[in-house]
Amino acid sequence: MSMDQIRDAIMSGDRSQETYEALEIPTTYRGATVHKDEVGMFEGMASRDKDPRKSLHIDDVDLPELAPGEALVAVMASAINYNTVWTSIFEPVSTFGFLERYGRTSEFAKRHDLPYHVVGSDLAGVVLRVGPGVSKWKAGTEVVAHCLSVELEDAEGHDDTMLDPQQRIWGFETNFGGLAELAIVKANQLMPKPAHLSWEEAACPGLVNSTAYRQLISKNGAALKLGDRVLIWGASGGLGSYATQMALAAGAEPICVVSSPEKAEICRKMGAELIIDRRAEDYKFWNEDNTKQNPKEWQRLGKKIRELTGGHDVDIVFEHPGRETFGASVYVARKGGKIVTCASTSGYMHEYDNRYLWMNLKDILSSHFANYREAWEANELINRGLIHPTLSKTYSLDEVGQAALDVHKNLHQGKVGVLTLAPEAGLGITDQEKRAKYETQINAFRNV
Repeated sequence: MSMDQIRDAIMSGDRSQETYEALEIPTTYRGATVHKDEVGMFEGMASRDKDPRKSLHIDDVDLPELAPGEALVAVMASAINYNTVWTSIFEPVSTFGFLERYGRTSEFAKRHDLPYHVVGSDLAGVVLRVGPGVSKWKAGTEVVAHCLSVELEDAEGHDDTMLDPQQRIWGFETNFGGLAELAIVKANQLMPKPAHLSWEEAACPGLVNSTAYRQLISKNGAALKLGDRVLIWGASGGLGSYATQMALAAGAEPICVVSSPEKAEICRKMGAELIIDRRAEDYKFWNEDNTKQNPKEWQRLGKKIRELTGGHDVDIVFEHPGRETFGASVYVARKGGKIVTCASTSGYMHEYDNRYLWMNLKDILSSHFANYREAWEANELINRGLIHPTLSKTYSLDEVGQAALDVHKNLHQGKVGVLTLAPEAGLGITDQEKRAKYETQINAFRNV
């Protein structure tokens, strides 16, 4: 059976379990991959010069056996996250090391240790099959997936699954990811697809929306409260745009840092009023050879923040650029404030002046993706129309290298979507009444 027949079944609108159980599943499918024998292809090059278009391939790959507790999903759309960029440029390490180590843990895990890696940590689609032991989900169900893969054999993971020693990010530290026509996920990664969204709109929030929720809202992160002032780096981007919306929805006051007037306008469309264009301000936190920071520039940022807030420092700094901004982030947080970090897209080796941390009783908090409960709650915010997808552009699966390059070069605004089985954008909306209710807000955040 061809993937066209699966696509036709999904496009028909029939979601009966019997219809999907009757479909014959193909033995191969198309997916975006990196190859193990090309790990050294960018050796000696600066990160900025590495081109995902050269390392990401669209291959026909074998469909592995479905393990207990797993689901096979026909992927209608996916999205690009920064972890796909890291995978494609083999930084900070090759992901094949993750697959090799995972492959040694069990017989079923051996499936992941392959000479290619099918990447991608987002999807929206329809369940085709479930493995033994799965009862909550059935064939024919429209779903999205979050990217936390856990084994939960250790006690540490049962208070917060992000602490499971076997915690991995699906599509980054595991194989069979979402930038493909089919994907294999654990059943406890699945969540209901919001019926008022198209396939590509529903696919794009998963990783970043859940990450922002844990980092900013959850008790495991900054525990944002009514009235908090929060500095959000990259506030129009794939992660920051969700943090901005959450801050506004929670009655907090975001101070949005962006890199262009166009990105500032995106924040205004979301409802933010306090905006800093870092390029217009020309902050130079580091010297030209990137070896020493300039505290006077931190002070200049702090002064700008106080000008916008009527003399107040921020309660929370939403950090993810890392090396470039971290010293400034520690400085500008108020006395007793929080700097919560989930990534380091500009570099992992952070430097800051510890006097501004310890003498002012500030906290640095780490945050990494989200547990199932947090991801489910974040998805429910989308479903309820409290948070909306931010989608700047949608590519086809064949164009996934260019899509990843856009993210690598920071050419995107919001998320970059990828159509996999869906033949065109705008399909998959099944609740037109709900769509009409939120159409204005959705359109404001689309093609931003």
